[in-house]
Amino acid sequence: MKLHLSNRNQQAFTALLFCASVFAYPSTVQAAQENSFVQNIQQQKQTVSGIVVDTSGLEVIGVSILEKGTNNGIITDIEGKFTLQVNPGATIIVSFIGYVTQELKATPGQPMKIILKEDNQILDEVVVVGFGTQKKVNLTGSVGTISADEIASRPVTNAAQALQGLVPGLQISQSGGSLETNPSINVRGKTTIGKGSSGDPLILIDGMEGDINSINPQDIENISILKDASASSIYGSRAPFGVILITTKSGKAGKTTVNYNNNFRIGTPILMPEMMDSYTFATYFNAAGVNGKEEGHFKPEHLQRIKDYQTGKITESIIPAPNGQYWADGYAEGNDNIDWYDAVYKKHNFSHEHNLSVNGGTEKLGIYASVNYLNQEGLMKWGEEGYQRFTSTAKLSAELAKWARISYNVRFTRVDYKRPSALTDNLYDNLGRQGWPTLPLYDPNGYLYSSPSPVLGLATGGTDKTQTDNLYQQFSLILEPIQHWVTHVDVNYRIKSANRHWDSQQTFNHDVNGNPYLYSSSSNVHEDYLKENYFNINAFSEYNFSLFDDHNFKIMVGFQAENFIQKKFGLQREGIMIPSLPEVDTSTGMGPDGNPVTPATNGASAEWSTAGFFGRLNYDYKGRYLLEANVRYDGTSRFRKDQRWNVFPSFSVGWNVAHEAFWENWVDVINSLKLRASYGELGNQNTKEWYPTYQILSVKASDGQWLQNGIKPNTATVPALVSSTLDWEKVKSWNVGFDFGAFSNRLTGSFDWYIRKTLNMVGPAPQLPVILGIDVPITNNTDLKTYGWELELSWNDRLHNGLGYGIRFTLADAQTKITNYPNANKTLSNNSDSFYSGQKLGEIWGYETIGIAKSNEEMKAHLENLDRNYEKFHGKAPATPLMGQNAIGNTWEAGDIMYRDLNGDGVINDGSFTLDNHGDKRVNR
Repeated sequence: MKLHLSNRNQQAFTALLFCASVFAYPSTVQAAQENSFVQNIQQQKQTVSGIVVDTSGLEVIGVSILEKGTNNGIITDIEGKFTLQVNPGATIIVSFIGYVTQELKATPGQPMKIILKEDNQILDEVVVVGFGTQKKVNLTGSVGTISADEIASRPVTNAAQALQGLVPGLQISQSGGSLETNPSINVRGKTTIGKGSSGDPLILIDGMEGDINSINPQDIENISILKDASASSIYGSRAPFGVILITTKSGKAGKTTVNYNNNFRIGTPILMPEMMDSYTFATYFNAAGVNGKEEGHFKPEHLQRIKDYQTGKITESIIPAPNGQYWADGYAEGNDNIDWYDAVYKKHNFSHEHNLSVNGGTEKLGIYASVNYLNQEGLMKWGEEGYQRFTSTAKLSAELAKWARISYNVRFTRVDYKRPSALTDNLYDNLGRQGWPTLPLYDPNGYLYSSPSPVLGLATGGTDKTQTDNLYQQFSLILEPIQHWVTHVDVNYRIKSANRHWDSQQTFNHDVNGNPYLYSSSSNVHEDYLKENYFNINAFSEYNFSLFDDHNFKIMVGFQAENFIQKKFGLQREGIMIPSLPEVDTSTGMGPDGNPVTPATNGASAEWSTAGFFGRLNYDYKGRYLLEANVRYDGTSRFRKDQRWNVFPSFSVGWNVAHEAFWENWVDVINSLKLRASYGELGNQNTKEWYPTYQILSVKASDGQWLQNGIKPNTATVPALVSSTLDWEKVKSWNVGFDFGAFSNRLTGSFDWYIRKTLNMVGPAPQLPVILGIDVPITNNTDLKTYGWELELSWNDRLHNGLGYGIRFTLADAQTKITNYPNANKTLSNNSDSFYSGQKLGEIWGYETIGIAKSNEEMKAHLENLDRNYEKFHGKAPATPLMGQNAIGNTWEAGDIMYRDLNGDGVINDGSFTLDNHGDKRVNR
């Protein structure tokens, strides 16, 4: 849900400030008024005045009154009144958010009464769709829309985060708190489990594939999310699981405006664990040991030392080891009192962002330019951590003739991220598992204590830096030689370059006397370079016409092609000579033992291309009955030559019920009602790994196990078999829904129900006799089905005092079922890489519990009951009594869980953990 306010009160407040300035500086304002009066006499200006009210007759404050073609304007005062000096014969433009803009002839000397009418054409807004736009009222596919205003008010660092919760079925999730971790985006639940397949939606920025996280959110004009196959099928095999279309701002005719805004944010980590104090931890740890029939870890003298440190009787966090030279082991003798989450992470991090944009132009020329800078601190207290993003954009559009327009858009982004080299993804978890509060952070001499504390490595173990540049260039030509026939040609080019530099430094611990000694003796420098080139051309032509005034057609045909090339190279060299200058050429190439180490190198390149021919037909009869048909003939280089091309069709229909004559009695309450249905097919060629369509011969230099003529020979392995039938993943989608608007379209909403089948996914290879002697080729043998529903409700209204507000509610649900998976043994697994036919994703297999034994006698009675079940099931007593739960643990007593014997065999286990024999485990959905 979202609440947003209009700028009406802000405008009124601005007017009040102006009035206050008049009283504060009467002489200055009076002189200005006198000079203005003389100037107005010279220019023969006229005075126009009046009042602005709404349809109920109440005054509206903050309404913009602008003389057309000039910068001369004013806003209505607190009583809805205005007075403006205009040129003779002037036209005034009256505008206010939520109301229809009006152009009226000024009537000097005669007070004007202007009645604002609410803008109720919400469902008639134009929506960006694949290769074009459509009126929302005529839309038959499932499309969600987001405006710039909805994004601008959100305190986020990237555009993906700004989309959270705005469109049902669009899932934005953050996998971690690292600054460089981008949110993952998903449309309508689980998409694919195919080997190497990508289920991400296609993201297009002004028609060109791009990174949503690199774009300046302030540059966004609107966003459309194409969710069903009928809406996204025009993009073919690149868009089997939805499309996110981002349109950026362009120059507009009128006066040049310069806008600067900034924001300053303070973030704080959430759901951070609260650790026990060291004495409480030690007593609980000892109690756990006693419960496990073990001796308590913390001896009485150790417990007393922990207590004395907490009360301030002693100041040493650890004692020396028996040899007297080094400090003792932290687990064995530490008596500090540390909250490790508080020791490692900051309570707050600060970030600031700045945006500067220029917008202006004429009827034939438009210019938009912007720069954005974001600086975000990390949450680590130790080492260097930070994120910076710089974005610059320039858009130029020009009218060459009445029938020809061109535009050029260039956007550059640079992202810099740095963090301690020792920072790992599992640090947060390790602090909870290994970070005993008794472990010292500093030794008694004030030096950082090393193992098992991660702080020494974070603080002095080196820095990991990544810099990523993206340069986008887009050229567009629009031709309209005759009315209603428009041709678009878009040429897009993107260059991405990235460099990652990280160094691992030697770290030093200190002995009891404060003398340093090597704790981590190795040091090295890593350099990774990546470069990507992406080229794309879109050419399409559309023609719309009507027959007999009632039958409306729009026909579009086009062609699209793209090419992607990636090259990367990596190098690692040992032996940093100058810790403050960790570079490859300032490294010795020597290991910690003084022996030379061959630098490690790696490199790879990749290239793919796609091409497609597409067409679309739109038809409506009087705006009541709607039809859309799409077809795309798609080809990709990822498959073998005989499998590269395929045809993907889609169809959708709609019925604007509110346009029917029988709806006249209801139209004042339910202003619009549209029913929709669609079906579409798509292919998926998006893979994180290359399809194994050709045999690969693995060749290695000097890799043999035996010497030949004193040297290791080169080796080659037999290539794996390849299936010649390996083909596209296919996606089939069904969608039904409705849109409505009620109460003067203040209440709007939509509902969708859908089924999406992903077929012919690449699954595990089928089992064949081992006599084959080689790996079995993988094939298209896996299917799944995702189904769900989406609901969106919005209420937008304006109070009589000018306060505008809006509320949005979204709700969605999706479930996924595996309909075909080659699992001959019907093996079950709680892992994410193994499935079985009939499985619902998200299910968890587990034991059913009876309860917790409150006494040893209750636990013994439970185990004796299991023995009776065993004897009844097997016809004999168990070899060892009271062992019915020992398959999942031992030493059962008071405080332990009693598990239910669901299959009655007297043994609690998961059998062979297959569908045919899953023991006492049951699925929890």
